[in-house]
Amino acid sequence: MIACPFCGSENTEGSDLCDDCQHSLTDLSIPQPTTPVERGLLKDRIRALEPKAPCTVPADMPVGEVLKRMVAESIGCVMIVEDGQLRGIFSERDALTKINAEVGQFVDRPISSVMTPDPITLEAKDRIAFALHKMHVGGYRHLPILTKGELSGVISIRDILNYLSERVAAS
Repeated sequence: MIACPFCGSENTEGSDLCDDCQHSLTDLSIPQPTTPVERGLLKDRIRALEPKAPCTVPADMPVGEVLKRMVAESIGCVMIVEDGQLRGIFSERDALTKINAEVGQFVDRPISSVMTPDPITLEAKDRIAFALHKMHVGGYRHLPILTKGELSGVISIRDILNYLSERVAAS
């Protein structure tokens, strides 16, 4: 429970407004960082992770070619781009859940038939904590990163784990 600083009534933790006086409680629910790692997550921007250049493919590229490219380049995802715009993402998880053992039936189909359309994106200027939250809530392992609205990179959960490992080791 959280006490309203205006009227003193008890409210459920995370409430936006006091049940009794309707004053805003949003500032009271913001967690304060207590360790250098927490401070870094809340302060540092995604650009500090040095997002990798995205591997892009056209929407009509056959699934078989995309899979070969992913293996050859040892990458976990590709971005599907049409007319310079991000249209979708295809990841190794998509290969397992959407194609699986039926790869023979999909090998000549366009990647657009199995991609995840309109993926969640973040800007390079967004905080790392925001990326971690999006990945956790959405169950994503990869996020496309934009710079001024243009696809500029991709981060993976491994990038964030490396960031955390470096911070823990330094503290």
